[in-house]
Amino acid sequence: QVKNKAPAEVQITAEQLLREAKERELELLPPPPQQKITDVEELNDYKLRKRKTFEDNIRKNRTVISNWIKYAQWEESLKEIQRARSIYERALDVDYRNVTLWLKYAEMEMKNRQVNHARNIWDRAITTLPRVNQFWYKYTYMEEMLGNVAGSRQVFERWMEWQPEEQAWHSYINFELRYKEVDRARSIYERYILFTVLVLVHPDVKNWIKYARFEEKHSYFAHARKVYERAVEFFGEEHMDEHLYVAFAKFEENQKEFERVRVIYKYALDRIPKQDAQNLFKNYTIFEKKFGDRRGIEDIIVSKRRFQYEEEVKANPHNYDAWFDYLRLVESDADAATVREVYERAIANVPPIQEKRHWKRYIYLWINYALYEELEAKAKRTRQVYQACLELLPHKKFTFAKMWLLYAQFEIRQKNLPLARRALGTSIGKCPKNKLFKGYIELELQLREFDRCRKLYEKFLEFAPENCTSWIKFAELETILGDIDRARAIYELAIGQPRLDMPEVLWKSYIDFEIEQEEYEKTRNLYRRLLQRTQHVKVWISFAQFELSAGREERLPRCRQVYEEANKAMRSCEEKEERVMLLESWRSFEDEFGTDATKERIDKLMPEKIKKRRKLQAEDGSDAGWEEYYDYIFPEDTANQPNLKLLAMAKLWKKQQQESEAAAMDPDKDIDESQ
Repeated sequence: QVKNKAPAEVQITAEQLLREAKERELELLPPPPQQKITDVEELNDYKLRKRKTFEDNIRKNRTVISNWIKYAQWEESLKEIQRARSIYERALDVDYRNVTLWLKYAEMEMKNRQVNHARNIWDRAITTLPRVNQFWYKYTYMEEMLGNVAGSRQVFERWMEWQPEEQAWHSYINFELRYKEVDRARSIYERYILFTVLVLVHPDVKNWIKYARFEEKHSYFAHARKVYERAVEFFGEEHMDEHLYVAFAKFEENQKEFERVRVIYKYALDRIPKQDAQNLFKNYTIFEKKFGDRRGIEDIIVSKRRFQYEEEVKANPHNYDAWFDYLRLVESDADAATVREVYERAIANVPPIQEKRHWKRYIYLWINYALYEELEAKAKRTRQVYQACLELLPHKKFTFAKMWLLYAQFEIRQKNLPLARRALGTSIGKCPKNKLFKGYIELELQLREFDRCRKLYEKFLEFAPENCTSWIKFAELETILGDIDRARAIYELAIGQPRLDMPEVLWKSYIDFEIEQEEYEKTRNLYRRLLQRTQHVKVWISFAQFELSAGREERLPRCRQVYEEANKAMRSCEEKEERVMLLESWRSFEDEFGTDATKERIDKLMPEKIKKRRKLQAEDGSDAGWEEYYDYIFPEDTANQPNLKLLAMAKLWKKQQQESEAAAMDPDKDIDESQ
């Protein structure tokens, strides 16, 4: 028992103990002395001790394969091949999946020229672990080194049954090529291509290219071309790869088949997306610079632009501006079939919403298509385009008059007047519009079919009785034809309509018509009827100018009388500017044709222009400040309003007051003035 349990003054830690042991090298044993074996007994004793050591190590941990390998290699160094073989077999019983173990075992047999044993080991290895490529490579290499070509080929065949990776197939092909077996190599390529087609989900293009280059290298050019063609057919348009087409084109370029090269490049560029065809474009450009002419280089540029447009219309099929650009490009370069195909693709993208604003750009695709067919192709197809477009339009909701008119004009150019009339008649029946009526009437006018024009105008005015332009044109037609009574009756019907879009234009046309016919009394009556409806100042001025120009003897009194009536009528008008305009017109008349008395009279009627202020209010009713404006004070109104006279006198008094105050503020000025 420890009597003193107090801690020692100097504490020793485990770390210190280990450090001291290391410094003093207490654990290191001196190397064993070299032992020279002189007889068989000593050798057997040494072997016994060494084997016991190895066995003890194996017993401690059977799974450490390095112990087994060291043990077997030691036995091999003693030329104890049978013992080494036994150790490897025992090790394989422990872990037969260890690749190193099989390799060391087979290498031992090969070193000691035990060929059959090595073959047996390789056979067992590839049977047990067929997915370890190293075994197959070593086995085939051993057979080839032994000159056993048939045996090596047999091993390759067994390997190929396991459908190994790409490098294994190429090793087999290279093996056959080393012995000039080109036909065998070709058959292996065929099997490999078939394997990639049937087994692999995404076969690689490079295998086809290697096969074709193999044929090209051995001068089998027809076979190489066939391989490329098969590859193009196999991958189709869904899995196109630019590398395949580049290789194919370069092969044809080496064969001096330049037209074939162009066809291959163009075929690929038309089908591969632009972002995946950069290398293709580059190689095509280089080819054209080397072997092509200016036209070929321009074709490349066109193809590139075509790719861009294809990408745009794929991204947004309803981008009609992109379609227009694309069609313009195709029309300038491609044949009729290609242009027609692009047009068909473009017009297939019908706007999804039946609103006219969405169709305005789309309809020009049809128009351009029809014009192209008429100019470049036959009339029959043009008619079909127009008819298909007119069937597509939702006429119950909206229509495009220009489409009907263009169709009718086309039929007239084809000297097919009945079809043109039928088209325009159908348009008016399905979806009447002002533009359609005008176009149809203009057509019949050009054909001098005036009875048809009359019927069309009647239908037009039944459809749109408020359209003043139609009434005027109808009356002008009758005037041209010399039927004045019909023209006057049309005007009378027109001004009798309860609702008109431009009545002032209609009345002016009617009045001008009567003036042209020199029916002055009827013109006066028209003015009187118009003034019953409106008291506009321009009507009065026009009436006065008519009186001035109409009669010869009584024109001035009549004109002055009109101005008098207008002035009386305008007194109650709130728009003083109009009254001022009337008086100015009257004064200009008097200045030219009046006497001094009449001039003096009109001068007395002219108003005084004064500046006034009025309070402004915002939309919410708050105060928005003051605004200055000009007002007119007419003498006739001043006489009737005494308050205005009182206001004028007050202003005069205020002015006099201001002048007197200014004089009082400056007495020196008064003294100077008195001196």
